[in-house]
Amino acid sequence: MVDKSNFATVRTDLEGQRADDVGAPLVSAIIPCLNEERTLGICIRKALDVFAKRDIKGEVVVGDNGSTDRSVEIAESLGARVVHQRVKGYGAAISAAAEAARGKYLIMADADDSYDWSSLGDFIDALEGGAELVMGDRFAGGIEPGAMPALHRYLGNPVLSTIARWLHHSPIHDFHCGMRGFTRDAFRRMGARSPGMEFASEMVINAHRAGLVIREVPIKLYPDKRGRPPHLRSFRDGWRHLRLIVAHAPNTMYLIPGATLLVAGVAGLAILAAGPIRIGGWYFGIHFVALSAMATLIGLSAILFGMLAKVAIAIYHPVHGGRMVRWLMRGRPLEWLVFSGGMLAASGFVADVLLALHWIFVGGPMEQSVHLTFVTTTACVAGMSMVLSGFVLKLLLDNLDDRRVF
Repeated sequence: MVDKSNFATVRTDLEGQRADDVGAPLVSAIIPCLNEERTLGICIRKALDVFAKRDIKGEVVVGDNGSTDRSVEIAESLGARVVHQRVKGYGAAISAAAEAARGKYLIMADADDSYDWSSLGDFIDALEGGAELVMGDRFAGGIEPGAMPALHRYLGNPVLSTIARWLHHSPIHDFHCGMRGFTRDAFRRMGARSPGMEFASEMVINAHRAGLVIREVPIKLYPDKRGRPPHLRSFRDGWRHLRLIVAHAPNTMYLIPGATLLVAGVAGLAILAAGPIRIGGWYFGIHFVALSAMATLIGLSAILFGMLAKVAIAIYHPVHGGRMVRWLMRGRPLEWLVFSGGMLAASGFVADVLLALHWIFVGGPMEQSVHLTFVTTTACVAGMSMVLSGFVLKLLLDNLDDRRVF
C-alpha cells in the first residue's frame, strides 16, 4: 500500500475548512490524466456544459500523473485546476484530485471520452436524492461496439463482479465501472488507498463496510477516442483487482471455511484416535486420520489468518467496527492464545514422547498407536501456531490501538 500522505503535491484536508468555504462549488468533476491531450478537452467542456445548463457552481479538477504531452496546458486553458501526482497509478491520480476538490459532490470518470461527461446530471440527482456513492452501470446502460474488449465484457468484468458480489454481499452489478459519484464525507469514510486500478474495487468494498447508501445509474460506454492503447493491462490489473477482493473478505475466505474445517477435523481425530472404526460397513482407517489432521490444521490456520486480516484491515480503515475486532481490542488475545496454545502443544509433545519411549522400551507393533500419534502431533503443531500467531496479533493490535477508539 502507498501512503496517502504522498498522494497530492498540495494536500486538502477533507474534514477541514475548505468544505465550509463561502462560495465553494456544489460539484467537483474529477478526471485522472496521463497523456490525454486528444480527449481531455472534450471531457472538460462536457462537464462545464452540464454545470452551465443546470445553473450550478462546479469545478473540474484534473489529477495529472506525469503527462508529457499538452494535457496540462489544455486543462488549465479551459479553467480546470491541475493537481500534479508524482505517485504513479490510477488510484493515486484520483485520490490526489479528490483530496484537492472543494465540491460537496465529487464525480469521477476517465479522460478518454469513453464515459459521457454529459450524463453528469444523473449522478448529481442521485446524490441530491440521498445517495452517498453512485455507481454507473455500463451493462444496464449499453456498451457501444468496440467500447470494451470481448475478454473484459464477457469474462473479466462479469467474473470479477460476481466474485466481489459473493464475497462482499454486494448488490452492485458493474463493480468496476469507472464513472461514479460520491460525497466528500463518503470519500473520507471509504478510505481507499490503493494506487493502481484496484482502487475502483477498494472504493466499493470499503463503501459497503462503512455502511454508505449506494445507488446505481445506467450509463452508456463508448469507444475511447485517444487513438492509442489504453493504460489498462488486462491480466496484470485483473489480478490486482482479484487479490484485493479476496484479501478484503476474511469472513468468507478465512473464518467460515476455517471454522467448518476445524470442527470436522477435530471430530474426525476424536473418533479415530483409538484406532480404525467401521460405520455402516464403511472402514475408516489411517488415511481418514491424516485427512482429519489436515482439516484441523488448515482450519485453525484459516481462523488465525482471518483474525489477523480483520485487524490489519481495521488499522487503515478505522471507520469500520466489527465485533471480532472490538472483542480482540477489549480482551487479552495474546495471553489466551499463548496459554491455550502452549498447553495444547506441551500436551501433544509429552504424549508423543511417552509413545516414543513406549515403542523403545516396551516394544510391540507401532501400528496400534499410529492413530494416536497423528492426534498428538497435530496438537503440537496447532498449539505452536496459536502461540506464534498470538504475538503477531499483539503487534497489529498495538498499532490499531494508537489509531482508533472504541
